[in-house]
Amino acid sequence: MTEPEAPTFDAKSLLATLTDLPGVYRMVDGADNVLYVGKAKNLKKRVASYFRDSHPSPRIALMVAQIARVETTVTRSEAEALLLENNLIKSLSPRYNILFRDDKSYPYIVLTHDRSPRLGFFRGATDRRADYFGPFPSSPAVRESIHLLQKMFRLRTCENPVFNNRSRPCLLYQIKRCSGPCVGLIEPERYAEDVQMAVLFLQGRQQDVIGRLSAAMDQAAGKLAFEQAAVYRDQIQSLRQVQEKQYVDSGKGGDLDIVAAVGDGGMLCVNLAMVRGGRHLGDRPQFPANSVDSSPLEVLTAFLYQHYLAHPIPERIVVNLPLVDGEPADWLSDMAGRPVRLVEARLTMQRVWIEMAEQNARLAITARRSALSRQEARLEALCKTLGLETEGELRIECFDISHTQGESTVAACVVYQGSGMRNSEYRRFNIRDIQPGDDCAAMRQAVQRRYEKLVIGAGLAPALILIDGGSGQVGAAAAALAELGLLHLPLLGVAKGEARKPGLETLVFADGREPLQLAPEHPALHLIQEIRDEAHRFAVSGHRARRGKAGRTSRLEEIMGVGPKRRKALISRFGGLQGITDAGIDQLTAVAGVSRELAEKIYAALH
Repeated sequence: MTEPEAPTFDAKSLLATLTDLPGVYRMVDGADNVLYVGKAKNLKKRVASYFRDSHPSPRIALMVAQIARVETTVTRSEAEALLLENNLIKSLSPRYNILFRDDKSYPYIVLTHDRSPRLGFFRGATDRRADYFGPFPSSPAVRESIHLLQKMFRLRTCENPVFNNRSRPCLLYQIKRCSGPCVGLIEPERYAEDVQMAVLFLQGRQQDVIGRLSAAMDQAAGKLAFEQAAVYRDQIQSLRQVQEKQYVDSGKGGDLDIVAAVGDGGMLCVNLAMVRGGRHLGDRPQFPANSVDSSPLEVLTAFLYQHYLAHPIPERIVVNLPLVDGEPADWLSDMAGRPVRLVEARLTMQRVWIEMAEQNARLAITARRSALSRQEARLEALCKTLGLETEGELRIECFDISHTQGESTVAACVVYQGSGMRNSEYRRFNIRDIQPGDDCAAMRQAVQRRYEKLVIGAGLAPALILIDGGSGQVGAAAAALAELGLLHLPLLGVAKGEARKPGLETLVFADGREPLQLAPEHPALHLIQEIRDEAHRFAVSGHRARRGKAGRTSRLEEIMGVGPKRRKALISRFGGLQGITDAGIDQLTAVAGVSRELAEKIYAALH
């Protein structure tokens, strides 16, 4: 595809009008497409750097050749310019900006502020009602840390509704992973000490924890409380084992990140490794978009700005490439409100970390290249088998229906495009006004609601529509498409085989062709199964969420006098509808706002 020819651009006239203040600039082509968004400490100097006789990379030269005009926005500071730049990149997706997926899903360990604090896994926006430790590079890293803390300090991990309604200790107490605060098997003061030591552990102050435990062990032994002294001894041994196996010499105290950008065979990867509380928690490779012809240094710089705009900034960040100037470090310090050291690896341990991060980045590139090659082979086989056009990125959308005996029916649509799933384009539909359990009617409604916008020119038309089901569901989907005037869209059903065994699926065509059964090892079938399974997963999770919400509230909503506040208080007190049903009238009256008369009414309605 040839680029649109840009009109003559007068750079000198533009530069004469620019200011020396900080701000954001947007490069725009002749078709009003934004090519690039950038920030600058000095707009005039930064924009002028693009209009030199030579450019550092062919990518920048190609972009400059397409510029028809440059738009600028002055800001009060460079930090404000960076925020505006990031927002514009997200909303405009310029083709020459290096983009990293905005992943806000890094997990944390949470320690609540309850009377008996709860230790748990957390993902999402933090608040002041708990202490958060992390972020961690992956869910397994969090769960491993929680397991260690349970083993060493025996903190509870159960949710409050369960904790508040225990009458006897659970299995975790029996296997010595919880001290049983729910039923008073540990004194509050002792539990608070365990919580404090868990905090010290998560902050990387392991020697302080060992010192306190040693003192407590000696004191217990002096009082002849040998059983308690043995508990402290086991905790110390567990801590030392963890130190030997998982701790690294971080030089100075505090958390740090190791960031390595690597290029290999035209593919770029940034690997982020995390050290938290003295423990190397693992790493996470990330692949940028729009990075063709970019250098590893450009990708590294883009990652630093984009990642730390959304995530906590550690005291130190070790990088594998020399940065051009101190700008990223200055910005990171401003954002963190404290000094942030952005350094190259000089110490022996830092060089080891960087070598590990670079090696893992290369391994990730190899794995990604292999996966992309496999996906390309599967896609090519699918197109050949079904006779699909292969120009551009093939877009496949797949539908599935999930319900429990007709209740809380949910339809899901997932999207595959560009050799991978497009999670941000997934959609769910709560199915209404059909006969319970009628999958065909549910499928017809879902397809109609999904594609009704195509009729008015909105949305993208798929190259193939997959239906998780047989001829009935395919016929219902075809009827919906016919009603919308979209029957030209290729439609294919995936009917499950005997005993739902993978590899025995039958492909059902909407155009009257004979059903087709591919060999279990056929690459096209593997791709269909992958997309179908993702649609099933997405539909089931949506149905469970809808069913759970209905189960918690529907019967309570029918009781006169039980409004949202009382409903919330009841669910919080008893943990759900089953707990409320099991409660007696006297227990119900113990809930704030529930009179004896209302308690009797609730009891009668649920029995």
